Amino acid sequence: MSEDPHVQEFWRSLGLPGIIDVHTHFMPANVMEKVWSYFDSAGPLTGRPWPIRYRHDEDVRIEQLRRFGVRRFTSMIYPHKPDMAAWLNQWSAEFAAHTPDCLRTSTFYPEKSAASYVAEAIESGTRVFKSHIQVGDYSPNDPLLDPVWGLLEESGVPIVIHCGSGPAPGKYTGPEPISELLARYPGLPLIIAHMGLPEYRDFLELTAKYPNVYLDTTMAFTDHSEELSPFPRDQVYRLEDLQERIVFGSDFPNIPYPYLDGLEGLTRFDLGDAWLRAVCHDNAARLFSVE
Repeated sequence: MSEDPHVQEFWRSLGLPGIIDVHTHFMPANVMEKVWSYFDSAGPLTGRPWPIRYRHDEDVRIEQLRRFGVRRFTSMIYPHKPDMAAWLNQWSAEFAAHTPDCLRTSTFYPEKSAASYVAEAIESGTRVFKSHIQVGDYSPNDPLLDPVWGLLEESGVPIVIHCGSGPAPGKYTGPEPISELLARYPGLPLIIAHMGLPEYRDFLELTAKYPNVYLDTTMAFTDHSEELSPFPRDQVYRLEDLQERIVFGSDFPNIPYPYLDGLEGLTRFDLGDAWLRAVCHDNAARLFSVE
């Protein structure tokens, strides 16, 4: 049976007009193929078998999200070397231009040209940035990024940042580099990907401390993540306290389980319908001015 009606029933039962998914991946075809090949090989950053659930052509993936009832989604792109980010940003701008329900996404890398292409992306209408500390293998406190963070703090454009040490730690992952970054740029509108797993406690603390920091739920609370990185039960109260600053993310299409699992995982702690409405739609609608 199709998964579509079950996903639709999830948000309809909450009285929502649909879902806003802040963490979905659309990339140039050759880049996406390389990402999928990496997952297929259970590379060192995954450490376990990872069958791609929604391995389809780009147009099929877009239509799949629309059938689910996803009102807005992103095209999370990320470079792993210099002289790649500006090209990815150009591709993503073109993708968003012919995909109106995509929140135009850009990225960056610590290089001398970063401030220039980030300023251009902001000026031309980027809605969200992506920073991948783990794959990019760079410090968020690299001096080459200082002008970038300054621009982003001033502009208020959110940055989805993969900075937690899951599924495998990197040289610069973990809460300490982000704590240092926020101490220097306290107004940065960061969205901590994957709830910062497995360092949930530390990233919850940072979110409570800095009013412009959000958390996305990507893969958190699912059976897949609970198996190796369970959310600490003594921190559930913080999920309630931070209700207004948690947003839904899925990692579509690069997930090894059904899309519905990411939504049903949100019900694990019985936080109520108001919490689910805020996380699945309303918080992101406010953050990205979606009517």
